[in-house]
Formats: sequence, C-alpha cells, structure tokens
Amino acid sequence: MTEDVSPAAAQPDKKPAKNEDNFFVFITKLVLIVVIFRSFIFSPFNIPSESMLPTLANGDYLLAAKWPYGFTSDSLPFGAPLIPGRILGSAPERGDIAIFKHPVDGTDYIKRVIGIPGDTIAMEGGQIILNGEPIPKEPMANFEIAPSPNTVCHVMSEKVVQEDGSTVCNYTRFRETLPSGETYEVLDFGPQFQDNFAPIIVPEGEMFVMGDNRDNSQDSRFPAEPQGGVGLVPQDLLLARATFIMWSTDGSAEWLLPWTWFTALRTERLGNGL
Repeated sequence: MTEDVSPAAAQPDKKPAKNEDNFFVFITKLVLIVVIFRSFIFSPFNIPSESMLPTLANGDYLLAAKWPYGFTSDSLPFGAPLIPGRILGSAPERGDIAIFKHPVDGTDYIKRVIGIPGDTIAMEGGQIILNGEPIPKEPMANFEIAPSPNTVCHVMSEKVVQEDGSTVCNYTRFRETLPSGETYEVLDFGPQFQDNFAPIIVPEGEMFVMGDNRDNSQDSRFPAEPQGGVGLVPQDLLLARATFIMWSTDGSAEWLLPWTWFTALRTERLGNGL
C-alpha cells in the first residue's frame, strides 16, 4: 500500500531570508544604481574658482550630463580602466560649458567651448574673431556679487558700498553672441596682454575653450601646463556638459550649525540653467 504525498508536503521548509542578507542586497543595489547614474547619466560637480563668473561662481554645485560627449574610463569611479577609448562619443558645440580633464595634470576643468575643429580663432582688443568675423560683444549693466568666504573681490574689480551699508564686488559685464545664436555673459577688466593673439586653427579632434571671466581664466589662450593653461584641448578628455546649478553657497556655513546651511545659501543662483 502506497502513501499519497501531496507536492506541498514533499517540499522542504524554506528558511526565511535573514535581515542581514536583505540589507546587504539593498545596499548593493543602491550602490550599483548610484554608480550607473553618476557614470552614465548625471554627475555632480562643484566650482572651486571664479574663472567662469558671472555664469558660475565659486561655491556653485551643478549637475552635469555625462552622455552628450560619450564615455571613457574617466567616466567611471576612480577612472577604472573598463572602457576602451571613447564610446558613443559626440563632438561638443560652440557655447557648451564643458567639463574635461586637464591635458597635463588630469584635474577637472570647466570652460566654455568657443572653437571646434576647423574653426579659426583670434582675439583683438578683447573681442573674439571667429572664422574672420568678430563675435558681437555688447555692454550690459555691471555684474555685482557680495564678498564672502567663497568670493573675494578681484584687485581689478570695484568695491561698491550699497545703501544698506553692505559692499559688493562690481565687474564690467558684456554679452557675447555666437553665430548659432547662443548667447552668454562675460566679464572684462579692460586691456590685458591675453586680449590679443594671432589666428589659431583648431585641429581635428580638439577644441578651443575660454573662461567667461576673461581676464581671470587660464584657458586655451595659454600653453598647457600643470595647474595653469590648457592649450588646445583634445576632445577625448571631455567628461560632461554642465546643465544647471542645483546648490550654491557663499562658504559661510558650518557643519555643526545646521541653520547656517541655509543662511549661506545663494537662492538667486539655484536652478539656473547653463
């Protein structure tokens, strides 16, 4: 006589997963999602200098899109050598605010793309000459920014005392417009030695970049050297394209005083598109 055994009874009891195992799986998935997001979609960057004023200020935190220029090993955490060369790459456009590796020391730099392959770039009296045509440079109202731990008035700027007794750094401002219609603001301290250079033809696979703070930027007008100019930048060094400012602080916040995180916030800069 055989004994009838149901399928349910035949299955051994399954032990419930341990809380430790569930937590480990959760953390692993979270880390993987963050790595993928930062490597291939968006990544945060902070601005440590004033070379891109008035567009970007020291203390701005921005999100940069990783996909517009393709991906290299530099796109991955710690530069993991897992991507051969550049994949899904696209060339930058004039006017892009590009983040790239310095050609010599490998640090992250951020500048505006002015010249692309085949362009002839020159400068006369502080005005860019692109392919033989001057880029329009129109005067604007002066740019003002309050001094703070993150902002020091440049020696070439003017300190202005306002009606409430506060002081601001005052800069001469212009608006440039590229042939594509892309327009942006620049600062200019007046005649400087870097305001003039002979025509340069941008080679294939490279780009000519400049800071919006024209007289306070080490860019393609200067030879590439550590912690200095970048010369003509190979496009293979591109990392990301700046998109918008997600946070901005004047540098006066203290970690142990949470309310200062908000008093230091420069709300007028939040959400500014780039």
